[in-house]
Amino acid sequence: MIPEKPLVYSCSGCSSAAQMANYLAVKMDREGVAEMSCIAGVGGNVKKLVRTALSGKKIIVIDGCPLACSKACLKNHNIFPDMHFELTALGVNKRQHEDFDLMQANEIFSTIIEKVAAQQIPDTVKVNYKEGI
Repeated sequence: MIPEKPLVYSCSGCSSAAQMANYLAVKMDREGVAEMSCIAGVGGNVKKLVRTALSGKKIIVIDGCPLACSKACLKNHNIFPDMHFELTALGVNKRQHEDFDLMQANEIFSTIIEKVAAQQIPDTVKVNYKEGI
């Protein structure tokens, strides 16, 4: 049996760290590591996207900074990620009006992939289902 790909959510704000978070999640999706879904839809309470988040799939969140907006959007629906990466904690500088460093992003991508591969994401229940969603 082929295991289900985890969902990946990311910040995609205006800072360089936020844009790097989005780049990393898109890269995970395109390389088949995870299935990216829309955190803005979860935050905006779009029913189809909230149902996806509540599907029971394992969840990886990549946030650019300590504000952890993506993690907070999920928490509003009592959803907690199996893995959370905060890029400034991994040495990424958060800069306004600047692009992220692609070489650094690719190094962090390798680090994230190693951590995802090394850790068997637990099969614990992490979701409290809400009625009517």
